[in-house]
Amino acid sequence: MSDPLPDDLETLKAMLLAERCESERLRQIIKEMQRHRFGRRAETLPEDQMLLGLEDAEQVAAYGERAQNVSAPQGRDARARKRRGNRGALPAHLPRIEVIVDIEDKTCPCCQGELPDR
Repeated sequence: MSDPLPDDLETLKAMLLAERCESERLRQIIKEMQRHRFGRRAETLPEDQMLLGLEDAEQVAAYGERAQNVSAPQGRDARARKRRGNRGALPAHLPRIEVIVDIEDKTCPCCQGELPDR
């Protein structure tokens, strides 16, 4: 789009035709994907087939990680710790407050037996 358009009428027509062909091709691709996504069950791709594409991407990522581990063994332990780190843990400087909620009736509503203390 940043290129200036030519002044030649024939060149402009050819460019317009090429853009229209490209647009039509992209519209066809979108229609096919919509049919696969929203079409009748007989026309849709099976879930296993869609997962194959994801599996390929995962294999490529794992291969890249393995190659990185082989080429740079000194950082392997740090990358393994980072991968295993608990991302949901709270920082150590925050106070920990333990609250025990107890119930009054300690009998099971189903069997009328006594509930264990936990």
